[in-house]
This record gives sequence, C-alpha cells and structure tokens, in this order.
Amino acid sequence: MNVWPPFWGAGIKVEMISKDYRSAKVSLRFGLLNRNIVGVHFGGSLFAMTDPFFMIMFSQNLGKNYVFWDQAGKIEFLKPGKGKVIAEFEISQEQIDSLVNAASSGEKVLKDYSVDVKDKLGDTVARITKTLYVRKKSA
Repeated sequence: MNVWPPFWGAGIKVEMISKDYRSAKVSLRFGLLNRNIVGVHFGGSLFAMTDPFFMIMFSQNLGKNYVFWDQAGKIEFLKPGKGKVIAEFEISQEQIDSLVNAASSGEKVLKDYSVDVKDKLGDTVARITKTLYVRKKSA
C-alpha cells in the first residue's frame, strides 16, 4: 500500500497492519505538498490516510460472504496539525460479532467506526468517522 499513488504522493505511510487485520497504524508526514493555505495539514490528506482501513480490516475478518464499501465519511478538525501525525485502528471480536449478527438476515447494515488522528504529543488533530456498508451475500 505504501507505493499506491494516492498514499505515496500525499506522504501517507502504512506503518503496520497486523496479520489478523485487527489493528493498523498509518502515518502522514508534513510537507510542502500536503499543507493547506494556512500552513497546517491539508484535510484531504488527513481523510485519505484513514480512508480504506475499516473496510479492509472488516472484510478480511468477515470473509468473502459479505459485500463491503464505505458508504459515507465525516471529518472533524479539532486542532491544527503540523508535523507527523498518526492514526491507529483497532477492531475487536465484539465489533466483528456485532456486524455478523446485524447482517445475518441479508439486509444492508450501516455502522459507524471512528479513528483519531494524533500529533506527536498525542493530541487529537482530527476525528474521522466512516460509515461502513455491509451486506451478507445471498446464497
């Protein structure tokens, strides 16, 4: 993923994805190409660094019997961001079980999952909420 043009060009780096796809760590460096007009992190880059991860993590844990896509996304800017920022994703067995139970009827399920983007001091720069669409495939 680190050579995928939207990540590479924006300065986004996948630091870690666990073998079980239950956690991931992504960073964004601060540079001339990803700062906005007031000299802080460009919001589009902050959003992009979080974009595919919940969908990837849940799809790897639920398997091929489900349809996944990101139905919506929201970003809240909480503090101007400068320097390297990090987003750490975690999904639990309880979240996986909840999604399986909710989708068991074959109807679409929309669930929100949030991740904080933090600076080097651990302060939250932005909170991104992704609405994941999940549906069990018909037999």
